[in-house]
Amino acid sequence: MKLTLDYDKGTLVLEDKDGSRTVPAFSREAFEILSREWVRIGWNEKYPYTFSWFGRPVIQLPEDMIRIQEVIYRLKPDVIIETGVAHGGSLVFYASLCKAMEHGRIVGIDIEIRPHNRRAIEAHPLKPYITLIEGSSVDPAIVDQVKAQVRPGERVLILLDSNHTYAHVLAELRAYAPMVSVDSYIVATDGVMIDAAQTPRGKPEWTRDNPTRAAQDFAAENPAFMVEQPAWPFNESQLTQNITHWPGAWLRRLK
Repeated sequence: MKLTLDYDKGTLVLEDKDGSRTVPAFSREAFEILSREWVRIGWNEKYPYTFSWFGRPVIQLPEDMIRIQEVIYRLKPDVIIETGVAHGGSLVFYASLCKAMEHGRIVGIDIEIRPHNRRAIEAHPLKPYITLIEGSSVDPAIVDQVKAQVRPGERVLILLDSNHTYAHVLAELRAYAPMVSVDSYIVATDGVMIDAAQTPRGKPEWTRDNPTRAAQDFAAENPAFMVEQPAWPFNESQLTQNITHWPGAWLRRLK
């Protein structure tokens, strides 16, 4: 693939295996093309590994954090469940939103919560909002422990950010989707693997072995869910697509 940005001509030319495409340099189309390549290169350079939230590393693209914040503020879930803990930055981020809203709590699940990360999370001022569960997110016993954290009638939002293989994410979707409230979401994060497959840090098999495909297949077998990017609550531009590591990630429960 070749990109040519010519400000003198006011054009962006994209050349790939499908041919050549020319769009105005200052246009929605050019922004979307360049953003996708920015995300791809940034992923390879570990750009998301440069941020923290309230003292804990948070390995997320900042726009994804802003977009999930928009959804959390609108839905005001009683419980936010996240598979994948790592350093705990995402849990602390969600907990800070719950504290600001004076509503909600967090459940984090990981197959291994490393001792230094557990100590840091448990010592954090926002720990009262966070429950940690250690074990495989698809182990039925662990799933039952998570279910026990949700009271009848509570609104639940779920994010899947642990093992990103197709098989694991599909198993998580099947295990956790029944907990999702109507009009809430289960989010299969990090489908960026599709675009990162051909980078130096990527793997060719990621073009099929990824969370986005798992979300698509899950929606196809479950008419109660549909893949739907949440609407932006504010937009004075012509843009419509997230700049994201979570393409095709958002599954909304319809009924």
